[in-house]
Amino acid sequence: MENFISSIEAMEILDSRGNPTVRVQLALENGIQAVSSVPSGASTGENEAVELRDGDKKRYLGKGVLKAVDNIEKKIASAVIGLPVNRQSLIDATMLALDGTKNKSKLGANAILAVSMAACKAAAKASGLPLYQYIGGNGARRIPVPAMNILNGGEHADNNVDYQEFMAVPVGAPSFREGLRYIAEIFHVLKKILKEGKYATSVGDEGGFAPNLPSNEATMEIILSAIKKAGYKPGADIAIALDSAASSFVGKKNGEYDLKWSGEGKKTNLELIEIAEKWVNKYPIISWEDPLSENDWEGFKLFNEKLGNQLEVVGDDIFVTNTEYIKRGIAEKAANSVLIKLNQIGTVTETIDAIRMCREAGWRYFLSHRSGETEDTFLADFAVAMDGGHIKTGSVSRSERIAKYNRLLEIEKELGNQALYYW
Repeated sequence: MENFISSIEAMEILDSRGNPTVRVQLALENGIQAVSSVPSGASTGENEAVELRDGDKKRYLGKGVLKAVDNIEKKIASAVIGLPVNRQSLIDATMLALDGTKNKSKLGANAILAVSMAACKAAAKASGLPLYQYIGGNGARRIPVPAMNILNGGEHADNNVDYQEFMAVPVGAPSFREGLRYIAEIFHVLKKILKEGKYATSVGDEGGFAPNLPSNEATMEIILSAIKKAGYKPGADIAIALDSAASSFVGKKNGEYDLKWSGEGKKTNLELIEIAEKWVNKYPIISWEDPLSENDWEGFKLFNEKLGNQLEVVGDDIFVTNTEYIKRGIAEKAANSVLIKLNQIGTVTETIDAIRMCREAGWRYFLSHRSGETEDTFLADFAVAMDGGHIKTGSVSRSERIAKYNRLLEIEKELGNQALYYW
């Protein structure tokens, strides 16, 4: 029996950085309701779908989203109300046609995604299934390994570390619950180490610590110390994942970079790759995201050629969860994995299409939050549904991140001994 959308309401709320974002409440004719809230990124790829902002400097410094809210209630609602909620691709295609632009600049990707996610949640409720099972089918039972951000730098912190994220990954844990415990313990031990060294223990946008350190590599050494002091073996119990977010420190010339925050100076893409090779041979690095900038395709290809057999080479800004760019990346062997962010592309359907393309090419895909998050836990269910095996959703010091981890704990408990956990 089909259930039809009967009403859609939207409002402006705040994300974890105190900036406005969009929330939608969608109702069905049978009374079922679902609410969704969309995240927002700080370090964004230039080809991401457009996040519509008001530009009114008198409200939220121009970052208001009342235009997106208005588009939902006055344009999207009239096109979507009456559609069967279980037809996700139809709902999303209807909104894309209404927008009519390549990058969703007319209605806003934030407006479109809020409705897309709410419809998906409502459909799951109407079906009587948990969201992860509604999206992924009866076989959805793999809980992703968390890559927890424990040290921040770059655009996500006010410190002197150039690389954006340093993550602890509990690859040796027997379950998600235990893996979460491993890295929570490491996080707290790391805080003690930083305090003892008289480093700051304030946190960045995603909850990782953001101290000023002697060098970029010093972050790796201090993380190793925390892993060992917490009683775990680097590589066997805990691996390390990195996100350079290299577009944030790209230089003026093609293939040039400026490690401006640390003061380590200008580097060519070849020099950055040499540094990476040294680190990969010295530290238990399992994944490296955006080691070069979004426009440095040649650098990405060389990085993948050099290190793709040793670790997951993840493209974020270069691919922006868009099949057009992922297709090029596959053809050029620019990476071997794609970071997946729902709001980079703007609909649930298009996100699944991007994942399908990765699967067909034999590539990995890495589900991710954004630096400006909400308490919405859609991402946790979606990660289980998509069977990607890993997720990054921040540290254990901010509730908008913890909400996703707690939801994954609930799913693992619900699945019981049927739950799978491996990288």
